[in-house]
Amino acid sequence: MPTYINNALCKDCSKRLNIFHFLTDDEMDYINEHRHEVKFNPGETIFKQGGAFTHVACLTSGYGKVYIEGINKKNLVLNILRPTEMIGGPGLFNDFRHHYSVSAIDDVVACFIEVESFMEVAKQNKEFASELFKWINQKGVRNFEKLINLTQKQMPGRIADALLYLSNSVYENDKFTVNISRQDIADLAAMSKESAIRIIKEFKESGFITCEGNDFNILDPKALHKISQTG
Repeated sequence: MPTYINNALCKDCSKRLNIFHFLTDDEMDYINEHRHEVKFNPGETIFKQGGAFTHVACLTSGYGKVYIEGINKKNLVLNILRPTEMIGGPGLFNDFRHHYSVSAIDDVVACFIEVESFMEVAKQNKEFASELFKWINQKGVRNFEKLINLTQKQMPGRIADALLYLSNSVYENDKFTVNISRQDIADLAAMSKESAIRIIKEFKESGFITCEGNDFNILDPKALHKISQTG
């Protein structure tokens, strides 16, 4: 089960999101008074879709999975969270409900900030509020782009996008070891696990990638980009 832990003060944290650098020391102290840290084990739920939006969370270590729970237990993975990323969403200024679920992929430490305190700081600090709205809008734009890709590309193009996303945005290396399952990769591309495994095998046989277990190496990123564009 999740466990509570104590760590450094917010203003001394080296893993805070960039938008928090716009806060004054007094505002950081105020946030610090209204937050707590929780450690999660792999697979544990951090936020549940449909649940009350009472806290904003920031990952300080580990990886998380953001996903929409669909019909018949079919999920759509929106993105993979890395340390220093914040977990918020459209419910923050809307209905104060979570519109997606978030779970821990590996050992995760997350810092939870009370929504009321978070919004109070945003009301007082216009520069922080501006950066916060920018962050929310950037997330929305990425989701629109993902929607277009999933609805207008064939399956090879969607798997190419998933592998390039993992390489460029999550692990930041052409050679990486995934800490997610084949089902998660399939859910990133909105297809069955069997289809995802088949296409990954085809990419491997074509010499675009190597894949042994959880170890991937993008040998020909240009080929994957071309498949992404034409897929």
